[in-house]
Amino acid sequence: MSKQRCDGCDRRVRLGGGIGDLWSFETGSTDGLTLELADGSKHFLCYDCIDALPDDEAVTRAHIEALPADGDE
Repeated sequence: MSKQRCDGCDRRVRLGGGIGDLWSFETGSTDGLTLELADGSKHFLCYDCIDALPDDEAVTRAHIEALPADGDE
């Protein structure tokens, strides 16, 4: 199983598929998405951080930097 750190909370989240799942036979979806924001920056965010983003304005890097860091593994 592969993991990637969320750019918002810094938590390691699961990436589904790929070579990491080949030997473990684990199945499941990825626990986040890479988003391209209004300012052109790209960030990998877990679903909890995506839910914390504003719905009523264009999301930028400043919104990602304002997310609280969790950092758990």
